[in-house]
Amino acid sequence: MSTEDKQALAQQAYDKAMQYELDYGCCPQCVLSAIQETVGVVDDSVIKASHGLSGGGALSGQGACGALTGGLVALSAKRGRDRDKLDKGRFINNFKKGQELVDKFRAEFGGVTCQELQHQFTGRTYDMWQAEEYQAFSDARGEQCARATATVTKWVVEML
Repeated sequence: MSTEDKQALAQQAYDKAMQYELDYGCCPQCVLSAIQETVGVVDDSVIKASHGLSGGGALSGQGACGALTGGLVALSAKRGRDRDKLDKGRFINNFKKGQELVDKFRAEFGGVTCQELQHQFTGRTYDMWQAEEYQAFSDARGEQCARATATVTKWVVEML
């Protein structure tokens, strides 16, 4: 695939992920759905399994941003260790690509956890389990989570 074709595909994935996050939320699922529709490598069960990664893991805010975890899952869907190869080494190249994504994400967004991004985007953190706090975050963040989701998606397509 030419560089131009890959860039066009990455932009298409960016646009899809952005719209999905704005329309439906759940950033890891948006990343994975856009990747599935543009380059494949991700099946529906992986998208379903990623649902609990949203909001830093179960909406806790404490874990990695769901967009980032969705990107890591997509990289692993392509480069990760298969079940029948658990005894065949660590598959370190997948971790290297994952670290590259984490480093880019931290440099671009100023952190990696959901709470770090909440603070970067709005100046404070939120308890996503309180309906009024969830709504306050949704209102305050604007399109910033969607941009993070779309950016990760674009980077992953470029990295695959």
